[in-house]
Amino acid sequence: MAAQGASAMRAALISPLRTAGRTDEVVQRISEAIHLGLVVDGEQLPTEVEFATQLGVSPMTLREALAVLREQGLVETRRGRNGGTFVRRPANPPLALLEDRIRSATVSELRDLADEQFAVSGASARLAAERASAASLRRLLSLVEQLSRADGLGARIRADSRFHIEVAIASQSERLTRREVDLQSGTAGLLWLSYGGGTPVDEVVEEHHAIATAIAEEDGERARTLAERHVQRNLRRLIELHLRLAERDLTEREGEEVADGA
Repeated sequence: MAAQGASAMRAALISPLRTAGRTDEVVQRISEAIHLGLVVDGEQLPTEVEFATQLGVSPMTLREALAVLREQGLVETRRGRNGGTFVRRPANPPLALLEDRIRSATVSELRDLADEQFAVSGASARLAAERASAASLRRLLSLVEQLSRADGLGARIRADSRFHIEVAIASQSERLTRREVDLQSGTAGLLWLSYGGGTPVDEVVEEHHAIATAIAEEDGERARTLAERHVQRNLRRLIELHLRLAERDLTEREGEEVADGA
């Protein structure tokens, strides 16, 4: 099952981009996969020609994206016989970039994203209760434990997102798994950023454990309901952070204006 999960997540990572494949979109796809742990530290990426084909972009676009990722310290290129491009995953994601992403989003956009997450997570949990293997159930409970013991923002983001991806894998639906990976890439870091210094890890662990328990007990409706409630709570957290950042920015601007007028 671990091999199946890794295969499903890699397939989602290298699936063709839904848009024209601009350099910044390729950078975002790969960097989020690195931060979520969908590719491991030190792992070698496919060759440029192969990777570009898998992503549905030109080799030039991929080359430009890899150059940006090298500048960000997320990949390194080695020359020689055993050379290639290798992943360098930092302990934590860049907080400034996460803040900029949620600051630039509108409340309507956050709600729209949550609507899709609501549908995908609910369906995945319900189907997982019907189809999950014993190995998948063990993996879910292990990920709950990993989150409870995670030390640092990066570790918590990875444990959180991998739990939701594993639920989708347990549903044995390739389409749901692809969508869940895509959604986690767009929201996982933002969700943990929203907790700030008072991260309610215990609350999230409790919610994950309840979902995993419902799946293990083959209670599809309860699993779906718990997963949907989890998404609704996450939406509230995202909106609260968005408004908090907007208020902070306004306060800083007013302070600068006062200073300039003094």
